[in-house]
Amino acid sequence: MLYDIWTVFWRDWIVLKRRLTKFILSRMVAPLLYLIAFGWGLGRSITVSSGTYLDFLVPGILALNSMNISFNSVIPVHAERIYHKSLEEYLVAPIRPTAFVVGKVLAAVLRGLISSAIILALAYGFGAALALSPLFLLVLVLNCVIFAEIGFIAAMKIETYEEMGQVNTYVLLPMSFLCGTFFSAQALPDLVRVFIEVLPLTHTSVLLRTLAGGGAGAALSFGVLTLYALGCFWLARRSFLQLTR
Repeated sequence: MLYDIWTVFWRDWIVLKRRLTKFILSRMVAPLLYLIAFGWGLGRSITVSSGTYLDFLVPGILALNSMNISFNSVIPVHAERIYHKSLEEYLVAPIRPTAFVVGKVLAAVLRGLISSAIILALAYGFGAALALSPLFLLVLVLNCVIFAEIGFIAAMKIETYEEMGQVNTYVLLPMSFLCGTFFSAQALPDLVRVFIEVLPLTHTSVLLRTLAGGGAGAALSFGVLTLYALGCFWLARRSFLQLTR
């Protein structure tokens, strides 16, 4: 099993390594704009109880960025399945379906963590003061895992490229702005807030912000993220197994 996982992961790592410089440079653009616009620009006129708005903003950007990178890193599986038909090579190869899913998810997690490291480096350059810890890293990994698995499920279920774009429009985009990334979800109306607090990105944003401030993350939020990770993995594995039948 471990060898099969490594085989799938290593293939994606080779592709990433050849494009690593371009990947790093491209991942610097959006976070840099966020930090300039919200950190230097708007952030100077905003005060929050926990400190500067920049310190409040960076964990939200990390949650948002790791979600997008992990999700989009698995999207090529959709093209392999629908257009290139290269996914059939894995279907006939002596690789366990579970290993394929895990390998793809781990490759997406790696991309998400590299991108997050870039954001942290930029944030410290802008003067952010964040308390990093193993729990902070664990939350980032869980967030990457969850959205990589959601991306894998979408790649297995959706039939056209246009419909795949709608996942970004109707699922990822609303979460990007409403799940406590740029402002506290407590500011939302009660009915909206109850719905928002069910979503995984909200718990990631809250945990990262709390841990970055030196606090202890809520056990409930850790539990919610863990349940999302396990549930989405079950759905992703089930979706891939349906192709092998």
